[in-house]
Amino acid sequence: MQEWKKNIRQVVPYVPGEQPKKANVIKLNTNENPYPPSPKVKEQCAKICAETEELRLYPDPTAGMLVEAIAKYKGLDSSQVFVGVGSDDVLAMAFLTFFNSEKPIFFPDITYSFYDVWADLFKIPYDKKPLDENFMIKKDDYYWKNGGVVFPNPNAPTGVLMPLDEIEDIISHNQDVIVIVDEAYVDFGGHSAQELLSKYENLLVVQTFSKSRSMAGMRIGYAMGSAELIKALNDVKYSFNSYTMNRPSILLGTASIEDDVYFKETVEKIVNTREWFKAEMKKLGFTFPDSKANFLFASHPKVPAKEIFEAAREKDIYVRYFDKPRINNYLRITIGTDEEMEKFLKFLTSFLKSQK
Repeated sequence: MQEWKKNIRQVVPYVPGEQPKKANVIKLNTNENPYPPSPKVKEQCAKICAETEELRLYPDPTAGMLVEAIAKYKGLDSSQVFVGVGSDDVLAMAFLTFFNSEKPIFFPDITYSFYDVWADLFKIPYDKKPLDENFMIKKDDYYWKNGGVVFPNPNAPTGVLMPLDEIEDIISHNQDVIVIVDEAYVDFGGHSAQELLSKYENLLVVQTFSKSRSMAGMRIGYAMGSAELIKALNDVKYSFNSYTMNRPSILLGTASIEDDVYFKETVEKIVNTREWFKAEMKKLGFTFPDSKANFLFASHPKVPAKEIFEAAREKDIYVRYFDKPRINNYLRITIGTDEEMEKFLKFLTSFLKSQK
């Protein structure tokens, strides 16, 4: 082996959901919002295109306009808000900033699969805590000494929501380390841990514009926490890349935050479709945890998930399949428009009949 190859960092990367190149597909595999962003975002887009002169300038490294808008919307001080290029960027910065103990960090065994990738990349020891048979986090598993705790709520890919009192129980047992609650899907039926920030200085709550605000393509995420935690995050960010968020993202994110009526209307549409879709899936014999996210994690007792996944893909319907222990007979199905879900149900009905 050539000597320099010994110094290359070896990691197993995160594998994102497939992004099909062809048009006219039903894309239910990456938990994107099926509806467009707020009309105010569209208006702001037109202004940006008309004023391209400003694009020659560096963006505000503090993303102050967006930070102020988020802080005002959330009822926080701007010193309590950190923004990044999607919640993945925010979480990566948080891992790098806060998880520096020799003790392992804790997170669920079935969860967002980027956690162990970041831990491996940053050489952070970790211990995966198994969910119970109902895909619930067992809070007692998080009482032991550790170097930090991170988990999504609702969890991904299961969609299971953890009650706020149980989240607080985990935080109260871990006040010597940072606890991160990843709330990418909380707007679809969860109760945010934000209200616990005033009580616990070691809590960081992470949210995103990618799901409920229909802006996955702009890459906007943010964290809420004590001023001390946010300062630490910014110190690491400025040591890494001082200009992480571009001008359009700052402007368009601010426009989105300022249209709360549209935001709530869109979320309500998705929740209504999800509840209707649950009932229809049960009629077809599928079982699934009670999702409070914008997706379902479904399994059929007679037909393997992989076969359904492959057959759907042949019909240009994309859902997510994870070939991993404990979940390799489940499909994660994003909630699309009513029309998209009806077409998917039509496919399922036909395919299941053909398997008899």
